[in-house]
Amino acid sequence: MKIGTREFDCKHKTYVMGILNVTPDSFSDGGSWNRMDAALKHTEQMIQEGAKIIDVGGESTRPGYQMVTEEEEISRTVPVIEQIKKHFDIPVSIDTYKSSVAKAAVDAGADLVNDIWGLKYDAALAQVIAQAGVPCCLMHNRKEIEKHPYQNFMQDMLADLRETTAIAKKAGISDDKVILDPGVGFAKTYENNLEAIRSLEQLQALGYPVLLGASRKSVIGLSLDLPVTERLEGTLVTTVFAVMKRCAFVRVHDVKENVRAVRMAEALLYG
Repeated sequence: MKIGTREFDCKHKTYVMGILNVTPDSFSDGGSWNRMDAALKHTEQMIQEGAKIIDVGGESTRPGYQMVTEEEEISRTVPVIEQIKKHFDIPVSIDTYKSSVAKAAVDAGADLVNDIWGLKYDAALAQVIAQAGVPCCLMHNRKEIEKHPYQNFMQDMLADLRETTAIAKKAGISDDKVILDPGVGFAKTYENNLEAIRSLEQLQALGYPVLLGASRKSVIGLSLDLPVTERLEGTLVTTVFAVMKRCAFVRVHDVKENVRAVRMAEALLYG
């Protein structure tokens, strides 16, 4: 898969996507990188530590998050994307589910669109992605989960993702530009999250590269009874699991440690 100017071997490697939240209220690092100098310094650090993609987000999607306007989200993300592309040679992802934000970000240089709603929130987003010709990461999610409970979790999640890929195809997004994400922490119980991670090979069977984003999430906190600031070891276990399940990408906060975990797991798997 080509993202920006770089080729990614999605069948034989696991790449680390570094998280850059330029928001005041993200669940684990809100307010840390929402100044330009801090954002660029953190980007440089993540690149030095081995990140292969930088994922820029301008709206927190933590539980109970407050939506921001499209204009506010654009004002937070676009200047940062422009400066990253100016100073560094690395693909940049925009973490948004809004078509206007995605278009502004791609115009500013973003190389990938990371949509937590799998093209089901904003009907115009799929067309924006198709017209831009950029890859996309499409995550599993469900609205009003209380009204639409799962009958069989894995079967239902896979069916939901098939709906997402059908939307992508209809809009003209080619299969080689689609990554799927099981959506750990979104519209799922603790048990659902564990099952989603445990069953990653079922997502692989859909025929697309898979990204796992479990970094510091509640499934780790609940499993280990630890606050968000103490979930590094749990995150590393999910990253090793992702490598063993042949995921193409992991999206993480702590790049250095996760890159090392990937390398060790790949050494054990492939020699």
